[in-house]
Amino acid sequence: MTSVSEVISSLNGGILVNLKLFFVTLIFALPLGIIIMFGSRTRFLPLRWITRVFVWIIRGTPLMLQLFVVLYAPGLLFDMPMSNRFLAAEIAFIINYATYFSEIYRGGLESVPKGQYEAAEVLGMKKPQIFFRVILMQVIKRITPAMGNELITLTKDTSLSRVIGLTEIIMCAERFTEKGLIWPLFSTGIYFLIMNGVLTILLMHLEKKLDYFKV
Repeated sequence: MTSVSEVISSLNGGILVNLKLFFVTLIFALPLGIIIMFGSRTRFLPLRWITRVFVWIIRGTPLMLQLFVVLYAPGLLFDMPMSNRFLAAEIAFIINYATYFSEIYRGGLESVPKGQYEAAEVLGMKKPQIFFRVILMQVIKRITPAMGNELITLTKDTSLSRVIGLTEIIMCAERFTEKGLIWPLFSTGIYFLIMNGVLTILLMHLEKKLDYFKV
């Protein structure tokens, strides 16, 4: 007979995979999104269009499909099978979320009135000074709600990694259904609610701190 402690231990092990996937994705996708954003805004037309087509493809196809592509494409195309399923999941998640972040960054940057740039130049400020002292905090303030939505979506999307065989929390819970236990599967929602509850509180605190930078 399966004990409650056994179920909880299994679910705790699974949620650690989700959390690891979440944090590694953030660490790499946030800066990569900035690089992609600058690529989509560059004056060098070939690079701009290549970047925008890439963003269109990634945003226009399901993350689940991208997981399969990253896992199987190296083996099919280059005879170099992807043996590390967590690495495959990470690559797919990082690329996917970096493209979404890049569009949020671009929208935030382009929403700042050009008059602020011009006023700062009149005051004798150089471009780096204008960006870091005048523009940056306003951009952060403007994109915080949209970024918050993406982060909450990311916590839930980590469960998609199960489709390529990564043992995350929902896969752990499903194994107990074979033993006639359904409650572990539904209880995974509690874990996601806690994760998103903590994330929501942190985002609300950040927005409150940024209230000084009215937009």
